[in-house]
Amino acid sequence: MTPANVLVLAIDAASPALLEEWAADGTLPNLRGLMARGLVGRTRNVDGFCIGSTWPSWYTGVTPARHGLHYLVQLRPGTYELYRPATEGLVKRDAFWSHLSRAGRRVAVLDVPVSAIDRSLNGVQTVEWGGHDAVFGTQSHPANLAGRIVSTFGAHPLNTPCDEIGRTAKDYRSFVANLVAGVRSKTDWTLDLLGQGGWDFFAQVFTEAHCAGHQCWHLHDRTHPAHDSLVAKEVGDPLRSVLQAIDAGIGRIVEKAGGARVMVLSLHGMSHAFGAHFLLRDVLIQLGVTRPLPKAPQATGFASAATDGLRAVWRQLPHAVRDRVAPIRDRFHARRASSPAIRLDVDTTQSQCFPHNNGLAVAGVRLNLAGREPQGMLDGELAAQAFEDQLSRDLLDIIDEHSRRPLVKRVLRTRDHYSGEHLNLLPDLLIEWNDAVAIGSTSIGDGKAATVRAVSPKIGVVTGTNSYGRTGEHRPDGLFLATGPGTSGRSLSDSVSILDFAPTFATLLGATLPESDGAPIPALIDAWR
Repeated sequence: MTPANVLVLAIDAASPALLEEWAADGTLPNLRGLMARGLVGRTRNVDGFCIGSTWPSWYTGVTPARHGLHYLVQLRPGTYELYRPATEGLVKRDAFWSHLSRAGRRVAVLDVPVSAIDRSLNGVQTVEWGGHDAVFGTQSHPANLAGRIVSTFGAHPLNTPCDEIGRTAKDYRSFVANLVAGVRSKTDWTLDLLGQGGWDFFAQVFTEAHCAGHQCWHLHDRTHPAHDSLVAKEVGDPLRSVLQAIDAGIGRIVEKAGGARVMVLSLHGMSHAFGAHFLLRDVLIQLGVTRPLPKAPQATGFASAATDGLRAVWRQLPHAVRDRVAPIRDRFHARRASSPAIRLDVDTTQSQCFPHNNGLAVAGVRLNLAGREPQGMLDGELAAQAFEDQLSRDLLDIIDEHSRRPLVKRVLRTRDHYSGEHLNLLPDLLIEWNDAVAIGSTSIGDGKAATVRAVSPKIGVVTGTNSYGRTGEHRPDGLFLATGPGTSGRSLSDSVSILDFAPTFATLLGATLPESDGAPIPALIDAWR
């Protein structure tokens, strides 16, 4: 008897190009075999929202304008306060597996990122045994399942947030070893639960690829400005090591699944870090549309000079000396820049707009609208539209002085693309940075390419330096493959929206979604029915 009707195995935030390349050359033999006998296609994300809301959009089948989550830190409606939606239920729509459960289907949902426990589920659920995004901590349904997993298989070997890892060769070796060990342990307890049998829907997500991509892209990519050939020679390619471990895990799980209908997917991708999120506030100030808070009196000259001096000394140190003192520097950076600033650092009484958290690849801007914000300045739809049009033009005029390329690739007006009762929770404008040029970080290596000089006739020159330690950043495209009856070795010519998967699973398993912004995937329905 097949232990699961539908089995979904996800590789979180893996580059689809790398998956295809390494499957083709045999580096990932199990993916290669699945692709050879399955249906293969690319996925496309929700435009402008490919970071914090990717998984909620996938499992609800609706856009952030309906499920209400666009980032892990958002603006509380009617205020200028930032809060974490996880403290208030996370999303405002049910996941498709909850609808499957209510239709009498037995489900297992394991470590799906940015998801909350459903205590009414007909089956089992775990969150964050090894999640990249630490929202809730390790939890499960039934409540004692998490304890049983930890007591039998252990906690995830990576017991600190991946943004806080050290940066020596020894640190990277340990980091990769912990990720690989985590994949193997996750595979073991996945097989244990799968072996219980009787599952209508069974899903597990390997989040280890997400951590490896963010922290180690520069060791994989020889063209990255932070690439260190000596460290890379000693550590190897972390992405290859982690993805090979995941491939091996997938092979073991698929073998156990027997004749199940199997899907492997990566909803969004990864490549070099890019953009100028750290400059947006200063650019808006220079354009005269945002006002900073009055400066508190402080003696910053010496501190700034000391920091610059320390950076200069660091760049001259031999690698052997850097390795000895790097742990001290890394602890400092972890406290100072483990995540981008989340406070609303503007004078809202005099600002027409302000930065609105949305992730690093696509920044957000929120208008200070009269009647919506407590101290709104822009009054009326026509005034808001004229303001957005002018700000969009001004942002698109900015170039990166070093590359001479536009700094901003696109500016999207959110309400032109989305509708829903939670539209007002989202940024009004989405600023997609140009990803043509990789950016460095003062936290990694010698800080090469960490400074960006933004130039335009209106702003003059605005300079900023990136201290955030991630060298890989998300891309909106992904990949999926499906095996089972009728899927023999073919590729889809058109990409599939991540919103299409929820209605597809519901249709296949006889459940009804009350609403969806996606539609069942015809090729998959035809093959798997």
